[in-house]
Amino acid sequence: MMTDDLAALRTEAEAALAGAADLRALDAVRVAVLGKSGSLSGLLKGLGAVPADQRKERGAALNRLKGEVEALLEARKTALEAEALTARLKAERLDVSLPPRPFAPGTAADGGIHPISRTIDELTAIFGSMGFRVVEGPDIEGDWYNFGALNIPDHHPARQDHDTFYMPGTDAAGQRLVLRTQTSPLQIRTMLGEPPPIRIIAPGRTYRADHDATHSPMFHQVEGLVIDRGITLGHLKGCLTDFLRAFFGISDLPVRFRSSYFPFTEPSMEVDIGWNRKTGELGGGGDWLEILGSGMVHPKVLANCGLDPREWQGFAFGMGIERITMLKHGMPDLRPFYESDLRWLRHWAADPLAPASLHEGI
Repeated sequence: MMTDDLAALRTEAEAALAGAADLRALDAVRVAVLGKSGSLSGLLKGLGAVPADQRKERGAALNRLKGEVEALLEARKTALEAEALTARLKAERLDVSLPPRPFAPGTAADGGIHPISRTIDELTAIFGSMGFRVVEGPDIEGDWYNFGALNIPDHHPARQDHDTFYMPGTDAAGQRLVLRTQTSPLQIRTMLGEPPPIRIIAPGRTYRADHDATHSPMFHQVEGLVIDRGITLGHLKGCLTDFLRAFFGISDLPVRFRSSYFPFTEPSMEVDIGWNRKTGELGGGGDWLEILGSGMVHPKVLANCGLDPREWQGFAFGMGIERITMLKHGMPDLRPFYESDLRWLRHWAADPLAPASLHEGI
């Protein structure tokens, strides 16, 4: 039998939990009963003063009461969370049957362009003024298009299941199917499908098994490819420097090319831009921020696509679209890009009546 003081404590705890109107009040009840200085915790600490012949029964009763209170606490927490969610859904509910509200034309409330779409438009406008065209292709690729043709060996980490989303089945050539990890397969398809000269950009969705504040399992990337006779590093540096200065709107933006390694380019270079580490200001300060990867197309990649490396040369580059969008607009977190929060979208949406256009540049 539970002693009278424990029965009274249980009744008191039940009443307090039932009267908790929100999660903050519920937590106050938890602290009052189960906290370090709580009523039940005090009884547990006082077990040492209970006569030895009663201590076992008293301890068992206290533990049972603690378990019951914890169960009641969890049940009330679940109920309060459900009530809070219901209230939020009711407050944020949109009646789609109502006629449209009269907003000023061109405002974000009237509809806007998503930041990713806006950045893709800007990329297209800038590179379009340089003579590039946009190519598109499938999100599900064969292993050869995504890895093999790009000189990525079998032992490369990107081929492992923990880094890449593999799909069941194979393609027409018997190659394992994969959600593309970059838009590079479009470079391969273009080189296989048409003769040089080639000048393309390939924006689109890509997929990698990575998820945190700065990474997403699905994200957007743009890659570029130029194939022609007599292409040099000078062409690559001039192209990317002009692009970065136009995109960020800083005519004297410092740009640095730093040697690196990629399986599909040789030589390879990381591209850095000047910024201020303390303030986050682009173009200012004496710090450098890595922005994209680039390099001259590897002779093996050209040969894999049926092009003679002694006759044709080229350069390629790639960058994350979300990354450059965040840097340009000062966005601190990647995750809201995909959460469909109307408040965030209305804040960052671009004016639909002022899109970037090819004939105007940006």
